[in-house]
Amino acid sequence: MIPAALLPMQPRRWQQAWREAVRDPRELLALLGLQDLALGVSSEAAAQFPLRVPRGFVARMRHGDPHDPLLRQVLPLDAEMRPVPGFTLDAVGDGAAKAGPGVIHKYAGRALLVATGSCAVHCRYCFRRHFPYAEETAAAGAWREAIAAIAADPSIEEVLLSGGDPLSLATAKLAELTDALRELPHVRRLRLHTRLPIVLPERVDAELTGWLASLPWPVAIVVHANHANEFDTSVDTAMRDLRATGATVLNQAVLLRGVNDDVDALAALAERSFDAGVLPYYLHQLDRVAGAAHFEVDDETALALHAALVARHSGYLVPRLVREVAGDASKRAISAAADGRIAPPMA
Repeated sequence: MIPAALLPMQPRRWQQAWREAVRDPRELLALLGLQDLALGVSSEAAAQFPLRVPRGFVARMRHGDPHDPLLRQVLPLDAEMRPVPGFTLDAVGDGAAKAGPGVIHKYAGRALLVATGSCAVHCRYCFRRHFPYAEETAAAGAWREAIAAIAADPSIEEVLLSGGDPLSLATAKLAELTDALRELPHVRRLRLHTRLPIVLPERVDAELTGWLASLPWPVAIVVHANHANEFDTSVDTAMRDLRATGATVLNQAVLLRGVNDDVDALAALAERSFDAGVLPYYLHQLDRVAGAAHFEVDDETALALHAALVARHSGYLVPRLVREVAGDASKRAISAAADGRIAPPMA
């Protein structure tokens, strides 16, 4: 008999990796040899918005580096609890754009479904960290009310799944939605906004890719990585498998102080994502959500960084620098206009 220790390792199911996520800030710091940073951890911030980070993502952090860009994205700090004028609970106007339970309709031709409040990682800058998920989840009730809202508006051609993270739902639950959407002839495209293939690449399994490949519409998958170090070989494999379904895979990042607010970091992110088969899409200015002010980069600096990136890279490697403004008809491009103001919304 072959000893169990010598048998080939079976791939862990993504649900197991999810359950094993680090939830204690002090455990996270101990894993990184950074116990001395515990004094700066805010128990109040962690209680308000709990730490959650998969161990595979922790393994990509630099041991002993208190300034690691991945660590900074997830560690709850005292700075989150300091009120800052202009930073609000609903930074992007989700509440005013509600079109049904878990349905947000901001832009012409598109409806966003807040599929779930769950996510494999809790990013400290998350613009929905205060969102009332308990009352506003599109997947509740077998998606019935969300489907009804989309069916009632034939102008909706594209459905966006967001959250939380839609891929935190079981694939069978996602298929329940798309089976119902097949009955709506005006739906022509499906888009998923997800961080799981980056932070928990195990989620991209055969069941998920089989579902994606079976869909009758063009599919865009917008992943979310802010730093080149978020990619490793497991993420590369996940991106390859997503592309093999026929989906277009794009990356959106957020410009974050202390994470990627220098041109070398942004250039490396663009190069590394493209190496993984992912096209840079958006570079977002921070949504001004309460608790995230310490991540903000001013527009003048953002414009200078973007200009340096344009000078360094081919156009297809340069994401669009944008901001979401509540009430606008689209994302707002950030550019240096002749009168010094930020450019109007994009058409």
